[in-house]
Amino acid sequence: MVLDIDVEKTVIPNQEFTKLADDEQIRKTAQALEARNIRTLIAQTGEEARRMFFELVPAGAEVFLGASVTLETLGIKDEIDTSGRFDSVRPKMFAMDRATQGREIRKLGASPEYAAGSVHAVTENGQVMIASNTGSQLGPYAYGAGQVIWVVGAQKLVKDLEEGMRRIEEYCVPREEVHMQQLYKLHTGLNKILIVNKELRPERITMIIVKEELGY
Repeated sequence: MVLDIDVEKTVIPNQEFTKLADDEQIRKTAQALEARNIRTLIAQTGEEARRMFFELVPAGAEVFLGASVTLETLGIKDEIDTSGRFDSVRPKMFAMDRATQGREIRKLGASPEYAAGSVHAVTENGQVMIASNTGSQLGPYAYGAGQVIWVVGAQKLVKDLEEGMRRIEEYCVPREEVHMQQLYKLHTGLNKILIVNKELRPERITMIIVKEELGY
């Protein structure tokens, strides 16, 4: 697999990776995820996925959200950060001084009660791929968080790791580059990738697969 990519030269996202998985691929993928101890729920719509999400997270819970267009689109980010019903980690982190409180910031995000976000590719045999510029969400997803919830649009289902890597390089990174430029005038980078082959603690991770195109 080729991991290096020049985001400035990759301009046009490959629209091949916007196609929604069909019901059979979703069924097969969900079955494979369950076999790898990743609890899998299927939502027909984004609204149903939002309802499922908040059924999984009790009021007052400490929640760390990875940067996620999916959660923003569904209104989950705003509800977690601003409703007052949850102990949201990210606003606390952003209020701290990175120059003088870097260690405290890292510790705060490393082991939350709940970590939530999305992923970039899910293979038919149940492997999950998450790419990151900084890696801040990868530690909690891999081990640090007590519970992990991923909300995943059905366009992110792929055949195997090779196709997942192509999806990240040819579609996700170009889309994220545009997003980062619009928000912060900064470049993104394909610097770290987490591949979850199996979760050792049953029901620690829940994935909600949505039969809609959500995020990228």
